[in-house]
Amino acid sequence: MKFYDITRELFSSKVYPGDPVPEFERILEVKKGDACNLTYLKMCAHNGTHMDAPRHFLDEGKSIEELPLEQVMGSCAVLEYNGELDGETAAKIIEGKGKKLLFKGSTIFTEEAAKAFVQAGVELVGVESQTVGPEDSPAAVHQILLGAGMAILEGVCLEEVEQGDYFLCAQPLKLRGCDGAPCRAVLVEDIK
Repeated sequence: MKFYDITRELFSSKVYPGDPVPEFERILEVKKGDACNLTYLKMCAHNGTHMDAPRHFLDEGKSIEELPLEQVMGSCAVLEYNGELDGETAAKIIEGKGKKLLFKGSTIFTEEAAKAFVQAGVELVGVESQTVGPEDSPAAVHQILLGAGMAILEGVCLEEVEQGDYFLCAQPLKLRGCDGAPCRAVLVEDIK
């Protein structure tokens, strides 16, 4: 078995425009005579490698802890695409690829691509950027995907991963009532 950690390091990750930059503060330090090291975190639920739950754009959508493990773990296809992905192209490249899809490259989903994913019954989609839609207007794409109950994995790092089939483990932190959460995402190759 081979493991690929596709999680970006949180504090050095690109931040979506307007989102707060993650910060940490050392509250206790052994080198200062404290009994232990203790760190306080201050961050947005959508910093670094993270998962969007339907509640991110839909008040009545599932919150992050309500996503079933079966939706965020399982067989996954990694596909490479650069540029704006239209509906016709999306339908062609995802045909027969399963219910969990990660896109390697600078992929921007159009509303038509999002509709193609919904029609194909995709339950999780992921990209390397901090948003699945156009950065200046991502709401419509999110609303289509999340409105269908899909989980969205953003900010993954697929540089070392080839196109192909893997087993995805991308469990978001269990943050009750939240619209998203950071997660440690891993792909496993040759799982038997």
